[in-house]
Amino acid sequence: MNETQAGTAPVLEVRDLGIDFWVEGEWVSAARGINYTLHPGDVLAIVGESGSGKSTSSMGVLGLLPGNGRASGSAKLDGSELIGASPAKLRKVRGKGISVIFQEPMTALNPVYTIGYQIMEALQIHNPTMHKAEAATRALELLAQVEMPDPKKAFDSFPHQLSGGQRQRAMIAQSMSNDPKLLIADEPTTALDVTVQAEILDLMRRLHTDMGSAIVLITHDMGVVADLADQVIVMKDGAVVEHGKVADVFREAQHPYTQALLASVPHLGTASSDETSKAKRLENENVLHMKDLVIEYPKRGRVPAFRAVDGIDLDIRKGEVVGLVGESGSGKTTIGRAAIGLLPVHSGDLEVAGRKMSGVSRGDLRSVRRDIGIVFQDPGSSLNPRIPVGESIAEPLLLAGGFGRKEMNQRVEELLDAVELPRSMRNRYPHELSGGQRQRIGIARALALKPKLLVADEPTSALDVSVQARVLELFQDLQRDLGFGCLFVTHDLAVVDQLADRIAVMHKGKLVEIGTRDQILRDPQDPYTQRLISAVPVPDPDEQRARREARSAAKGE
Repeated sequence: MNETQAGTAPVLEVRDLGIDFWVEGEWVSAARGINYTLHPGDVLAIVGESGSGKSTSSMGVLGLLPGNGRASGSAKLDGSELIGASPAKLRKVRGKGISVIFQEPMTALNPVYTIGYQIMEALQIHNPTMHKAEAATRALELLAQVEMPDPKKAFDSFPHQLSGGQRQRAMIAQSMSNDPKLLIADEPTTALDVTVQAEILDLMRRLHTDMGSAIVLITHDMGVVADLADQVIVMKDGAVVEHGKVADVFREAQHPYTQALLASVPHLGTASSDETSKAKRLENENVLHMKDLVIEYPKRGRVPAFRAVDGIDLDIRKGEVVGLVGESGSGKTTIGRAAIGLLPVHSGDLEVAGRKMSGVSRGDLRSVRRDIGIVFQDPGSSLNPRIPVGESIAEPLLLAGGFGRKEMNQRVEELLDAVELPRSMRNRYPHELSGGQRQRIGIARALALKPKLLVADEPTSALDVSVQARVLELFQDLQRDLGFGCLFVTHDLAVVDQLADRIAVMHKGKLVEIGTRDQILRDPQDPYTQRLISAVPVPDPDEQRARREARSAAKGE
């Protein structure tokens, strides 16, 4: 609790909260024995891996459980009990007493209504006497308050017309519209670039300070916890294993699970350097070559042509990992898509494994793709939900042709061994696997044809830190054993620090800086790279506070 809030009445008191689900004829516990008290201005972080019960327990407080779920215990908002409350009472609480900032605003915002309409709707539901013009004025004020670049334009825009950071700002504006006493922020920055994430965290800090709202922050990002929270609850398998002040938990975690969680967090500056193997790789042949590469999205109707990538020079050698970093819209994913033949080259040179990709025929492209593998960001959506994962792994072999059934089965089993999954898992469907297991299947599929070049597009961004650590270790082992060159597209600089030999920094379609990992991360020359690195949250409250103050001083705040 903040010292300034000492002696004030609590906003929320949770006692012995439990969540159960009716599954196959019996009640199964998803969370149990949760206790905490929040005062105005408090920020409580609830952390843990997927399935730990952190989101479920918070949604249970608001009665937002599926039909087979139930909540027990007590959760009092301003002394009024919410557990077991009537639907009518909970409707009055939701959006006014307690608001939620959801993880993915694109799915939480209604795609058929404008941003302005949705904020006005939230205002008028809880303020029936508010006129439309008054609601519109207030909505524009809220968009300005969350520092939307162009509030009027955003007001008239649909969700798909805004960037990820702008959509998150719109959702925060909507959640703050009725001056709630408590904000539940469910992974509010997971999919955002580090600079946008830093802006959103600064925004949430200012808003909760100005309004005195308490915040429950649900996250698996320990850097975000260090940046924003006062106290932290660590959950595992539905139970609270540790609860204390953030500084105390980060400095001297008591539970082995908390210690393992903190140890799993990638941290800038902790990676070691292998100069011998690096010098050896410089002698290898190129598996990817770009020279003055330009990629444009063609004109469509009234929408003019857009140059997404402009004049890129980049080489990747066999056995080398090159990290491609930058904000959303910088062009990094466009380069990855062009490398695997999904986007045409407008001008310049693009070669994969010694073969030109510009003007390549369909037949030749199919041949080139035997040398390319891709690991997608979200394996849940890239794996076919209707076929077992073993068939997904075998699919590239089937499409390439030349493999008998016995040979394909043997190769699938070899790949499952390589990604450290049991061979019996080949008969499971994607929904039966965890996020980390699905990502391992995605890696196995990408390596099926023993590619010379692997394109990895944000392969760990949606994973819990401990799962991410295991997947990155596996990735390093496979890359070392198989010797493929890799273009690793990401916005997570700590992950790049762990994996990459060289780093290329993209900004607005141009390559602004490229060099070894040490050159880019320890001594960046371009102001954009410096800003990118300074925005990375670190899992240390003291260090994060110092970085935040330095950033504010640089802005002249």
